[in-house]
Amino acid sequence: MSPPTDDSRPRLATGTRWAAPTTGGTDDSRMILFPEGAIKLQGTGRHVLERCDGQLTFAEIVTDLQNEFGRTDPEKIRTDISTFLEQLQKKRIVDY
Repeated sequence: MSPPTDDSRPRLATGTRWAAPTTGGTDDSRMILFPEGAIKLQGTGRHVLERCDGQLTFAEIVTDLQNEFGRTDPEKIRTDISTFLEQLQKKRIVDY
């Protein structure tokens, strides 16, 4: 599997979806359901995956998150997001 390119449009893979928040839960309790299981994403991971709608390019997601987390080194943000998406692609949670 290769890392996303600037033109890649990350999206949830077929069969993967956001679960509805539990009763009384918050958006922080949202989970991703996929054929082999479920994961609960919090913090930055959730911020990244919420932007993986198939409309935004990888470059747009990186720029958006660099603006949101401006105190962090922009190259570190790009590298971390790329690595994160590559790991999710290997688990068939994200396609790009």
